[in-house]
Amino acid sequence: MTSVEICAGAGGQSLGLERAGFEHEALVEIDDACCATLRTNRPHWNVLHGDVTRFVGRPYKGVELLAGGVPCPPFSVAGKQLGAKDERDLFPEALRLTDEIRPRAVMLENVRGFLSPSFEDYRIKLFKDFRRLGYVPDIKLFHASDHGVPQLRPRVVIVALRSGDADHFNWPEKLNTPVRTVGDALVDLMAANGWNKAAHWAAAAQSIAPTIVGGSKKHGGPDLGPTRARKAWAELGVEGRTIAEEAPERGFVGNPRLTVRMVARIQGFPDDWHFTGRKTAAYRQVGNAFPPPVAEAVGKSIVQMFELAAHRTVMVA
Repeated sequence: MTSVEICAGAGGQSLGLERAGFEHEALVEIDDACCATLRTNRPHWNVLHGDVTRFVGRPYKGVELLAGGVPCPPFSVAGKQLGAKDERDLFPEALRLTDEIRPRAVMLENVRGFLSPSFEDYRIKLFKDFRRLGYVPDIKLFHASDHGVPQLRPRVVIVALRSGDADHFNWPEKLNTPVRTVGDALVDLMAANGWNKAAHWAAAAQSIAPTIVGGSKKHGGPDLGPTRARKAWAELGVEGRTIAEEAPERGFVGNPRLTVRMVARIQGFPDDWHFTGRKTAAYRQVGNAFPPPVAEAVGKSIVQMFELAAHRTVMVA
């Protein structure tokens, strides 16, 4: 199964969809550091560095999936919530590419704010446009913690399917296994430099993390979010005002800071996924990512839909 992904970022969705069984024909991303990360981790991927508004989808006509994590600021409660009036709103480009590529399925993710009543008219128009193109859209709010990621991280996922496929699609169910706490997820990384209180710290950090905040090039640095988020981190015994270069040393006293690798693990990235660039750029890539396990869960549901539709076709034949 093949896919095209726009606004690929540092590869959270890309990695999840790869695990679900998709081969990426093209990944479009405008950020230099993100493109470097994608190429470093998957040299064989066709990473296209550029503005999605200039990307032509027709050469990829017929791939099974068009995916993307279109920019969140137009709909984020942390922003001005300008929606369609925000120049960063790329849902129109996703519709254009859906028309050019004509995939069997479209998968788009965004922030919870997209479900705000203030954007009801926007959602109605978006879904109407998908139906006009011959697709049946659906939307669901996910919490990453329901899929094994040790943070809440609510994200909205839109799946639009051809009318003949839509009846075979089911959203993924929550995992039955308990999610790891921050302490359990990070204790080995906290102890990497011999910190003698790592186990004690982990025993107290026995809840999931608040949502990781990545910020943007204009706003937000290498910290764990606004004041309210930092207070939540403090309750977990974490200093959230800055990101550390290394794990605590043996005799460290106080609340430790997280490294980029620790934040990446909380986002659901594997430890061998390398983020290029200096600390700020690397942290921003991690913080803005779509957790790979959630993308994988939705991707597998799309794959199951393909398989059920194929089985029904064979049975009818």
